[in-house]
Amino acid sequence: MTCRRRLAAWNEAGVWDQLHQLLLNKLRSKNQLDWSRAVIDSSHVRAARKGPKADPARSTALARAASTTSSATAKGSRSRCL
Repeated sequence: MTCRRRLAAWNEAGVWDQLHQLLLNKLRSKNQLDWSRAVIDSSHVRAARKGPKADPARSTALARAASTTSSATAKGSRSRCL
């Protein structure tokens, strides 16, 4: 809990933003930023309103895989009632 409280306090105080800016400034001053491998995180970029809807992702598997979270057999059950 102490670590969690400290991280939250540092976040509220803007420590991470300041550290990020400091590192960017150092890298820029030494010309060591490689923007060819940059990625935009969608959690920080506002999405356009009413944009085109993406089609559902198609499965590349030949058949559905067996469930790894549940089993229909008594041997695979954790219940003591069986």
